[in-house]
Amino acid sequence: MSLNDEILQELKIELLDELVKEEPSKELLTERLAEIRSADIGEVLEELIEEDEELSAALSVLDILSTERAANVLGYLPGESQLEVVGELSDTQVLKLLEEMGSDERADLFNLLGEDRREALLRRMAHQEREDLKRLSSYEEGTAGAIMTSDYVAIASGMTVSQAMMRVRQTAPDAETVYQLYILDSDGQLIGTMSLRQLMVARPGALVDDIMIKDVISTPVDEEQEEVARIVARYDLLALPVIDADGRMVGIVTHDDAMDVAESEATEDIHKGMSIGQLEDGVSRVRLWSLYRKRVTWLVLLVFANLFSGAGIAYFEDTIAAQVALVFFLPLLIGSGGNAGAQAATLMVRGMATGDIGVKDWSKMLGRELLVAGALGITMAVAVTPIGVFRGGEAVAIIVALSMVTIVLFGSLIGMCLPFVLERFKVDPATASAPLVTTLIDATGVLIYFSIATVILSDLGM
Repeated sequence: MSLNDEILQELKIELLDELVKEEPSKELLTERLAEIRSADIGEVLEELIEEDEELSAALSVLDILSTERAANVLGYLPGESQLEVVGELSDTQVLKLLEEMGSDERADLFNLLGEDRREALLRRMAHQEREDLKRLSSYEEGTAGAIMTSDYVAIASGMTVSQAMMRVRQTAPDAETVYQLYILDSDGQLIGTMSLRQLMVARPGALVDDIMIKDVISTPVDEEQEEVARIVARYDLLALPVIDADGRMVGIVTHDDAMDVAESEATEDIHKGMSIGQLEDGVSRVRLWSLYRKRVTWLVLLVFANLFSGAGIAYFEDTIAAQVALVFFLPLLIGSGGNAGAQAATLMVRGMATGDIGVKDWSKMLGRELLVAGALGITMAVAVTPIGVFRGGEAVAIIVALSMVTIVLFGSLIGMCLPFVLERFKVDPATASAPLVTTLIDATGVLIYFSIATVILSDLGM
């Protein structure tokens, strides 16, 4: 069953109440935990681990579970919580858990450990398991190799369907997925793929080489994980095979891992889009100092950038004195320009993230944005003109209307172009954040507005 917050809280209280007893009932706890999914147990344990005095309770729960279930639960915990748990366990206990974890989760946990602990664990592992772990943990973070698993079903070229079925039965217990099978030649190179359904309905004596799909979608081991997730989503794959520089298959990225990457990348882009540094944990769990530190840098920089707005206002004091009603429309105009710019930047950043557009599409998108932003500016100018007439007369209305069109057009073009510029210089386009764009528009909007006002008022002799 799936647990809501109320049930999770009740479970936490129940577990704690039982564990603080001198002789807690393992039978009761075992029965209760058997009804709950591993992901939900992981959520409960994460809450327990956050409280230092309750870490022992979390360890007691893991001790009650079977090694296989405990390893599964451990995989659902964030890295920091995993480290706290593993820090309280012996090397023998950690080895047992590592043996039951998926190869990708095993490598992730292994990379979190200190050098001495890793060496101690490697010395006690079987040769094949040790080499596989060292290989998986060696790939650069953020690449296909770092998120792939080596637990897949490989079938040798030349096998018959009946031989392949026997191979599936032998490897299925340890495989991440058995629904997609991979055919390798004698050098370990990927030459084809087939689904389990294809294998099951084929004639037993047929060769897998004759029924396999030869046009295989794969990815290099050093491909960026964001691109891997995009490929999985685009072609609706259960798993994406990963190959090394020599064309040998070294692992697969499963659909669930690709979706985790997509969620992580989207979260990172959203944080960058609001000028927030990458958080080590969820916003409800990250330390207050870390939350402050991730937010303060850009905010302080943008404070100084906003000084240009004040300087612009001070420069046009004479214009403002001549027509005080202009001040009434200042927040409206620069706010509209900032909103339009933030919209344009968000559309471009998201389009780049999904692969819909690239740097080569700049001129095309510029033309489209000119038309759309111009139409938006004119529409907003028409909407605000009656207010201009009411507050300051026809002269102010003309100034406000012209300024609205110009500022919205300028803001939209800045918001659209900035992600392309950042991408051109190998900077994450998500850095073209709403606060950054709006701050730029604030400063330039003041200059545009009062410059137009100065020219028009001068011509009218006001």
